[in-house]
This record gives sequence, C-alpha cells and structure tokens, in this order.
Amino acid sequence: MSTPRKQLLLRIDPAVHDALARWAADDLRSVNAQIEVIVRRALVDAGRMPDRASPLRSRGRPPKETDPGTGSTARP
Repeated sequence: MSTPRKQLLLRIDPAVHDALARWAADDLRSVNAQIEVIVRRALVDAGRMPDRASPLRSRGRPPKETDPGTGSTARP
C-alpha cells in the first residue's frame, strides 16, 4: 500500500491556470498531475529531489487484476 498523498490548496492567477490546463490537456494529464510533474522537474533541476520520493504514478487506468481462482479480470 502506498503512503497517503498530501493535499495542497493553491491560489493561482486564472490566466496561469488556463495555460496550465491547456498544457495538461496536451499531455493527457489532469491539472493536478501536470503541477506535480512541473514541481518534480524543478526539484530535480535544482538538485533538491529527495531520494525517498515515490515515483510518479503512470498515466491512464490502473492495470486490470486477474483473479487467480477464476481467471477473470476485475478493476480494483
């Protein structure tokens, strides 16, 4: 099980949010995921990315799980 994710309230200029939303849509991400990508890149560039930071979640739906008893697939 992964650790709980921190929540953050962010106040941002509407024009900046619109630009961020367009960028996120171009990359097929949510605005929240796009912000995390940008912050992580900035941390790496500044040499401040903590070693203990979990990797980014992969994009898209989670993989289907196969029930070993029946062989059927189900979403968690």
